[in-house]
Amino acid sequence: MIELEGVPELIDPVMICAFEGWNDAGDAASTAVGHLDREWKGEVFASLDAEDYYDFQVNRPTVALEGGVRKITWPTTRLSVVRADTGEKSRDLVLVRGIEPSMRWRSFCNEILGYAHELGVEMVVILGALLGDTPHTRPVPVSGVTSDPDLARSLDLEETRYEGPTGIVGVLQEACAHAGVPAVSLWAAVPHYVSQPPNPKATLALLNRLEDLISVRIPLGELTEDSRAWQLGVDQLAAEDSEVAEYVQSLEEARDTAELPEASGEAIAREFERYLRRRDGQPGPAGGHATESGGLEGGAGGPGAPYLRDPSTGHGRPRKPSPKDEMAKDDDAEDSGGAEDGTKDADADDAKDANSANEADSAKEAGDGRGPEGQDAYRRDEGGTDRGGDGDEGSGSDR
Repeated sequence: MIELEGVPELIDPVMICAFEGWNDAGDAASTAVGHLDREWKGEVFASLDAEDYYDFQVNRPTVALEGGVRKITWPTTRLSVVRADTGEKSRDLVLVRGIEPSMRWRSFCNEILGYAHELGVEMVVILGALLGDTPHTRPVPVSGVTSDPDLARSLDLEETRYEGPTGIVGVLQEACAHAGVPAVSLWAAVPHYVSQPPNPKATLALLNRLEDLISVRIPLGELTEDSRAWQLGVDQLAAEDSEVAEYVQSLEEARDTAELPEASGEAIAREFERYLRRRDGQPGPAGGHATESGGLEGGAGGPGAPYLRDPSTGHGRPRKPSPKDEMAKDDDAEDSGGAEDGTKDADADDAKDANSANEADSAKEAGDGRGPEGQDAYRRDEGGTDRGGDGDEGSGSDR
């Protein structure tokens, strides 16, 4: 039975998970969650029983002296809660940080989802890091994937297509999908030739992407300076070995060739928007956002959606309702009357605009001798090429 004594009612809670081990190249993901816990002074409210999920010959306990008394720390997974207060907006984050379990993965995931259900969590974000053919001198590729097609469209994410061996990140995301919990995985690509932890540059990239996803400004502390120092250190090591330097150069050329000018422009625009948000103290925009009713616009979840799968029956259980759900119902009832009149006016305006646009297109086609197909070809010749994906981004993203 899950007990949550001392945990207050949470505000728009999002669960952020990371696990040390196979899914955590350079310790980038677990360090990111640890950073959130430190910056916002998280309070641990629960930990999973280590006896149930860990092989102590694989993950051994550690012993230390505290005030002359020996104390053993067992490998486990702990849950803490932090209040992300950015001034104008506050949101609670449930942080799950631990080690990839050695056994009983399905029970492990179901226990985590049990906490998510009791706390009214609206979305689960799982952080991971993988080794890839990416140069350390370029921005760290971070891919966002989900197994929910609706969530992929609403949050502008990739729909996972990975097949092969997987870790606890992939298993937990699949468990969320079966339980009806909106879930996203964010993967950072770490250069395989410098995989030793820590990797502050990959950690920083994960936090920047997380900030955009959950619309909360994250204090970065010394991570920015640590990231610069890390890159300068790797630059020096690469310069001392001609073979490594040549290999890095080949990766840079492959990366620059794969990225079209449009992609570079978009990356610059995103960084500039992030700079403006940090200067003004505003949270960042995301492709979708949590609604008052506890779901995601355009995605799965919500008060009526199945949330946690009951092991005894195999059926989904509804999400634990919050007081805001009833208020949202009353507001929807009051607003429904005026919405119909506004829809009629909008339809009339759209029809008028569509007629004007059709007349303008017809006149243009008659004047330059190009039809719709010719216009498409003309636009492509002017630089409107389709963007391809970066081979480094998302490779093995659901391991």
